[in-house]
Amino acid sequence: MTHRTTLRRTAVVALAAATALVLSACATSAAGSSDSAAEDNPYGLITPGQIRVASLGDAKPYTFTDESGEFTGFDVELFTDVAERIGIDDVVFTGQDFSGLLAAVANGQFDVGVAAIGITDERKQTVDFSDGYLAGYLTVMASPDAGISDEGDLAGKRLGVVQGTLQEAYAVKNFTDTELVRFPDNNSAISAVNSGSIDAHFLDYEAAKEYAAQYGLVNAIDIPSFDAPAGFAIAKGKPEFQAALNEALAAAMEDGTWKELYEKWFPGSPMPEQYLPSSEQSE
Repeated sequence: MTHRTTLRRTAVVALAAATALVLSACATSAAGSSDSAAEDNPYGLITPGQIRVASLGDAKPYTFTDESGEFTGFDVELFTDVAERIGIDDVVFTGQDFSGLLAAVANGQFDVGVAAIGITDERKQTVDFSDGYLAGYLTVMASPDAGISDEGDLAGKRLGVVQGTLQEAYAVKNFTDTELVRFPDNNSAISAVNSGSIDAHFLDYEAAKEYAAQYGLVNAIDIPSFDAPAGFAIAKGKPEFQAALNEALAAAMEDGTWKELYEKWFPGSPMPEQYLPSSEQSE
């Protein structure tokens, strides 16, 4: 009896030791796989080696689709350059309504939001941002005979805004006697101006220039907006990705790439000095 009990105990000890070795090996293998995965995907992208970008298809000249359906514009070319600088050539842009764009980035549907997105404290509660890369003006656009030349003329008028934009937030705060009509994008709002269903549309200065040339509208009011520069939006909890984007963005500014793209997409517009190479900034 004693001999058999000893054998059983020996077998149990041996089995336990073997099990421990297997579990240890599995744990080591899992840790190794985790480390390898982190090395292969240091920025926590949805698909390693590819950046999925949420953008807009009608925000010319920032981001829009051309005749062939390809995304282009200042923001598109700048971000593509920045992505290449961090070693990623596969960048996929997808059009979204602006009102849901940041939420789509925050919940992991996209890696980045790129659409001249102004950095505000409210938006930073939802996503993180790169450093700023663009600042400009807000514009109220109307027909030449609308009788709008200053903010006081907007009282009692119907003013279009794209839902979720800086223009909407500014209008809610400052145009309290104006009826705001919300749209999913600029194209539908401008169509409403042309049809007479709204009196004017509040949008970005650069985008307004394009619509003015196309539809014979005028920039009735231009409002400076340098307190919320545009940045690339990313999900929270990705400090490595954020740092890499900032480093690449700074390099694009310092070597003149940013300036070259700005001159290409915003000819004749004032150029914010803070984004120029350090040698071209005033002391």
